[in-house]
Amino acid sequence: MVQQEKLFETLSPGRLFLRCAAPSAISMAVTSLYTVADGIFVGQFVGEDALAAVNLVMPLILMSFALADMVAVGSSVQIALRLGAKEAGAASRIFSFCSGLIVLISCVVGMAGYFLAGPALRLMGAQPSVASIAVEYLQVYAVFSPAIMIFFAVDNYLRICGRVRYSMVLNVMISILNIALDFLFVVILKKGAASAAFASCLSLTLGTALGFLPFIRGKLPLRFVKGGLPPRLLGNILANGSSEFFSNIAGSVMMLALNGTLLRISGSMAVAAFSIVMYVDSVVDAMVFGMADSLQPALSYNYGAKQRKRVFALEKWVLAAGAAMSAAAMAVMLAGGEGVIALFVQKGDAALLEMSERAMRLFSVCYLVKWLGTCLSSFFTALGRAGYSLVLAFCRTLVFPLISLGVLPPLLGLDGVWLTPAAAGMLAAVLAVAFLLLLVRNEKKRSAFAGFDEKLKS
Repeated sequence: MVQQEKLFETLSPGRLFLRCAAPSAISMAVTSLYTVADGIFVGQFVGEDALAAVNLVMPLILMSFALADMVAVGSSVQIALRLGAKEAGAASRIFSFCSGLIVLISCVVGMAGYFLAGPALRLMGAQPSVASIAVEYLQVYAVFSPAIMIFFAVDNYLRICGRVRYSMVLNVMISILNIALDFLFVVILKKGAASAAFASCLSLTLGTALGFLPFIRGKLPLRFVKGGLPPRLLGNILANGSSEFFSNIAGSVMMLALNGTLLRISGSMAVAAFSIVMYVDSVVDAMVFGMADSLQPALSYNYGAKQRKRVFALEKWVLAAGAAMSAAAMAVMLAGGEGVIALFVQKGDAALLEMSERAMRLFSVCYLVKWLGTCLSSFFTALGRAGYSLVLAFCRTLVFPLISLGVLPPLLGLDGVWLTPAAAGMLAAVLAVAFLLLLVRNEKKRSAFAGFDEKLKS
């Protein structure tokens, strides 16, 4: 019995959850910490303009990763389903083809990002001092894109093969390296905000190389093989990953809209304040998403093996953990937000500190419900319910936030911007629960028909 079979088939749902979720949540949290470290070093040692510049350009970086993420997520589900059905050869073909496809996409995206960075920032209406920093930051990512955009895919593939601890150690290692390089480039050498991007890209490049090493050595069930994929299967992979694709695109578009609103209402200081809140939120989001995403291989594997009760038992653990993590995050933001914000703000900048504190208090309300959309979107993806996942992802990252942004700021001013994520999260939670109830009803019908067919055969 290979490693992923020992994990996914024999462990109890509780032990399997802890075995998969704990390392992934830790590694995702630590990974997000190096992004937070970028913000701390840039905010403290470069300044408010640089902090605003990084926040302005980050949505564009996330959008550039969206196509690669679509292939990564969609292929991960199909690979896990094939391994669950004991079709290792088909799984290896999907792994090999999609790895090459992601590299190809990365090259195209990198070229576009490098040459279009300037026009994109001018279109956003950023001040020249902020725009010049943002362009340099974005172009560093563009140069490294072929080496770094595939890292998140290979991390998924490692976890599918049961190498959960290797994935955790790898993520922790590159995060620590990134923080060390941030300190060297930004604090010691004083090379500016672009050097923080350079530190991140160097670390991710090393992570990609080490991530593929076990596959190259032939130590895992997935191997590099020749051959393409049928158009129908490729279409299924792209469709199943489309929820994450549209989630990334929609979330990035929403960030651009929020930044534009903040610039209009209160200028670059509001953008800087929002970036501080988003840095803190990124750690929470990473932990909840990493926890939910870590169970995708196990959920897909057991669903492919027709273990329906085991699938829903695992998801109960995911939902309970998501609620607990979010409640803890809300408590920390309300009780200790001032101390966290001070890490990003230069001494003496009382106005930015005060604005950021109010933003964090109001933003924290979103944690009451935000976890439901994240956990259930991942669940629908794992079960191959691309339609549910796509609609939910699109609504929770774009439609509902845009509605909230259109309604709340005209009524509440700047406070309306800080409350937009909470209002959007509430609407997304209602939709997610509705889809879950529909899925449960359909699965019960399917089980009833399957039992009836068995009786006819006997």
